[in-house]
Order: sequence, then structure tokens, then C-alpha cells
Amino acid sequence: MENNALAAIASQVRRDIVRMVSAVNSGHPGGSLGCTDFLTYLYFEQMQHNPAFDMDGKNEDLFFLSNGHISPVWYSVLARAGYFPAAELGTFRKLGTRLQGHPSTDKNLPGVRMASGSLGQGLSVGVGAAQIKKLNQDPTLVYTLHGDGELQEGQIWEAAMYAAANKVDNIIATIDANGRQIDGDVDEVLSLGDLAQKWHAFGWDVLHMNGHDFDSIRSTMQQAKSMTGKGKPVVIIMKTEMGQGVDYMMGSHKWHGVAPNAEQLQVALDQLEETLGDY
Repeated sequence: MENNALAAIASQVRRDIVRMVSAVNSGHPGGSLGCTDFLTYLYFEQMQHNPAFDMDGKNEDLFFLSNGHISPVWYSVLARAGYFPAAELGTFRKLGTRLQGHPSTDKNLPGVRMASGSLGQGLSVGVGAAQIKKLNQDPTLVYTLHGDGELQEGQIWEAAMYAAANKVDNIIATIDANGRQIDGDVDEVLSLGDLAQKWHAFGWDVLHMNGHDFDSIRSTMQQAKSMTGKGKPVVIIMKTEMGQGVDYMMGSHKWHGVAPNAEQLQVALDQLEETLGDY
């Protein structure tokens, strides 16, 4: 897909995000906006997947969102990719609907294979799914996404150690390295140190990419895919900006979990082109 086509989808996804969280005065727009370009590329170019959706996911690439609080971006991308009607985005965070604040499997929302929101669990699930693919001689891949603040959870590193020790080489994990979490800058809350060196030390191949440049995303993701099947898991450290695309949300952790009011929403929408039609 051409970059301008991907950018058009990403613009609509960002409109969806700010409208969804503003409508219920609840949700996490900052990280969602920051990961929009990556998830747009993943679903509209990188992954081999089927919107008809089969829970087992045999012979198709799987994606697990570990930092489940950025559900708005995932829901929007899933809807725009054909997993369910875009109109359903209007039910976000409403009682009893399929689009809960954190992804859930209890109502069988197409595209969602694990409940997430309790941070630190997604890599364990992804590694397990990748091992199942190996046992089934399924050549497709597993992708996971994690927040950098989430890496303060110990379970992440247990899974990282396990994956390398067991040569789980059909998984590509991506870290949203925006440097911010709900209480402030990651370095101030609990510094992660040199992330690349940490992942190297745990036995992973490490790549870096700009999460807002489709050329960088494409070349890095293709390189990551070419590195699979060679005995080591792959991790990508993705540099992003929290709140990307909405000027007043960028440069601060303030919008990690705060929804824009009606006036702020309009300011945001004025900065984001409507390309696919609002739901």
C-alpha cells in the first residue's frame, strides 16, 4: 500500500480515537494516537490475517495487544480493516457492549484473542501462541505490542528469557518507546536503562524504528520478518510521541488517560482529516 493511502487510514483512525474517548469522557488517547501509524501498517500491509476471524488463527499472523489500555486505536483499526462495522465504535466503553475499555474475549469481539489491561501479560501469551504455531508447523508469525512503562513488569522479562532459551523465533515484539507513562516520564518513574542492551542480554535480536514514518516502519518490519526462523526472537524498539497528530496532546504524559472535552475535541478534529467517513 502506498504511504499516502496508509496516512489517510491513520488520519481517520486518529479521528475515531478522539471521538470515542470524548463521547464517554473516558479512555486513553495519548498512547493510542502514538501507536496509530504502526497498527495501521501492521493490519493494512504487514500481517497475513482474515477479518472473517477464527479464534484459533491457523495459517494467519496473530496480534496480541499487551498494553490493553490503548484499546481505542486497536478497535478503530480492526473496524476499518473489516472485522466489525465502524458504527460499533460508537459503543466504546458503554455498559454491556463488546468494546470495553480494555479488550475482552467474553463477548467474542472479532480480532481479540486475549483479554488485556493487566499489564505485563501479553508477551507470555504471544510466546505461547508462537510455540503452538511451531508445533502445528504453521509458518505464520505472532506480533505483540507493549508500552515502555509496561516493561517495569517482571513477567515481561520472564517471558523474554523463556522465549530466547526455547528459540521461539517466530515472534516479533514491538515496544512503544514514547518515554511516558501515567505518572510521568518513564525515566523518572522507574528508569529502564539501555533497553537495546537489556533485550540483547536476554537473547533477542533488536531493531529500532521511527513509529511515525511509514518508510521506517515498512523497512524495519520487513527486516524483522526476514530475521524470523533463525533461532532468536525479535524485538523492535519503536520511537513514538504520545498524542501524535493532536498538537496540544504531544510532549506530555498528561493525555495518557484523559479524554478531551467537546471544545478540545473540535480542536483535535480540525487537525485530523476525515478520509474514510466518521462512524
